[in-house]
Amino acid sequence: MYLCAMLKTTLLKAVEAGAIELRRYFNDAGLKISNKEGINNWVTEADHAAEKAIIDVIRAEHPGHFILSEEVGEIIMDSEVKWIIDPIDGTINFASGIPLCCVSIGVEKNGEMILGAVFNPFINEMFFAQKGFGATLNENKIQVSQKKEVLHSCLVTGFPYTYLDMPNGPLQVFERFIRKGIPVRRLGSAAIDLCWVAAGRFDGFYEHSLQAWDTAAGYLIVEEAGGKVTDMNGNKYSPYQRQLVASNGWIHEELLAVINNKKTL
Repeated sequence: MYLCAMLKTTLLKAVEAGAIELRRYFNDAGLKISNKEGINNWVTEADHAAEKAIIDVIRAEHPGHFILSEEVGEIIMDSEVKWIIDPIDGTINFASGIPLCCVSIGVEKNGEMILGAVFNPFINEMFFAQKGFGATLNENKIQVSQKKEVLHSCLVTGFPYTYLDMPNGPLQVFERFIRKGIPVRRLGSAAIDLCWVAAGRFDGFYEHSLQAWDTAAGYLIVEEAGGKVTDMNGNKYSPYQRQLVASNGWIHEELLAVINNKKTL
């Protein structure tokens, strides 16, 4: 418990340090942008500045901890604790002046996610979860929705920068839902998508290609808010898997069946 308390203090400091950089660079007409693999897979100087600020906080307080971060990759240390960092989840939104972006940090101990924080400084929403202690939004407890049917749900998804030509790919699954009039939103930040499932704003979220830093914090927040997170086959989820389905739990099996083309709505 003492270790968790120390890690929580550092986590919240690190998230705020990253958010300071997001605020500093937001709507900066001179923001420097480069491109990673794929079309429109941007990285900005704000990503690098936020990442450095976050890592500086962690290294100052826990210099021996393992770090996995989107831009610098792995900083490997012989430690049971790993910090999984996305300095800006929703970089396209951020660089376009759209305030749907966030800092996302998960803390893993011996392979189990124990802490997660996602902070959108532009609408002042701090989501936090500790394993076994529930999930909060701005320190108020949150829980998933109670919708029981996919047909009456509000869903959210995302699309990869490089289209995945595969059975039941992103466009095929998307079409199944929208042809039935089911609202499917696309916010551009997987971390926010997960947190909004946790808060009951969305009933389900699915995506075909994600990285550990996209989901490490958010999936714990969903689970601690009473929701369910699996891969697309319904197996136990790990942030090191690419595919994810998150829901309020009530619609989960039906959602999986539609995604896998085993049920028609």
